[in-house]
Amino acid sequence: MKIGFIGLGVMGRPMANHLIAAGHELFLHRVKDVSQHLVDAGGKALESAKAVAETSEIIILMLPDTPDVEAVLFGEEGVASGLSEKKLVIDMSSISPVATKNFAQRIGKLGASYVDAPVSGGEVGAKAGSLTIMVGASETDFERALPLFQLMGQNITRIGDVGDGQTAKVVNQVIVGLTIEAVAEGLSLAKAAGADPAKVREALMGGFASSRILEVHGERMIKETFDPGFRIRLHRKDIGLAMEAAKALELYLPHSASLQQLMNKALADGLGDKDHSALIKALS
Repeated sequence: MKIGFIGLGVMGRPMANHLIAAGHELFLHRVKDVSQHLVDAGGKALESAKAVAETSEIIILMLPDTPDVEAVLFGEEGVASGLSEKKLVIDMSSISPVATKNFAQRIGKLGASYVDAPVSGGEVGAKAGSLTIMVGASETDFERALPLFQLMGQNITRIGDVGDGQTAKVVNQVIVGLTIEAVAEGLSLAKAAGADPAKVREALMGGFASSRILEVHGERMIKETFDPGFRIRLHRKDIGLAMEAAKALELYLPHSASLQQLMNKALADGLGDKDHSALIKALS
């Protein structure tokens, strides 16, 4: 298939590489030195998002935030200006569910279809092709996109209609963030009390407190290896989306609010571009 891919960051590069390796013809925008290997592997660099949309059957976005997606879709020389009927836009970024529904309506008026499919699994999952993909789409559009998702992920779930994928991702980020905070507080308590945090973690891994976050992020906290991963700056953005949704729904999320404040402190402490396991440093 002819596929456009815009957003060649830490996650986007390996995702695009899987598509090229599977034999798809990829059209890329914003190719930099760090993503030149995708062109060397067969991808074609184009000068604008519009050109990508004009050339491709399916256009995938993997961008940092809601304003970035809106600019790439609807800005000057954006994707929307290059769309025609029956083309499919797949946004795999993590952005606002409310904005997602608006974007889908605007794309639909052009005769094209829209899918939101945010992911979880980080750089490791992107490289391994083992991402969790949470999809908001009609059943028809989901089936059309599924073969591509299967090249990039393993746990692929259609949550519901457009926007529901983004809602699931926001929920994921709340649960992950609060669990990271819990592990950070627990290991900080162990250290302050004079117990070996590594031994405490080892013991807890055999009990009910065991989790993937205690396993992976707990080890990062103990060893202080905070190369991202997933940056605190981006995770804070996602928690902000959760708080915006909670406000609109008149829902009380007290611990998400405290997590947002801890992330604010982490940014103030210069930790924004560290892995989110570095939240433990913001507690000190």
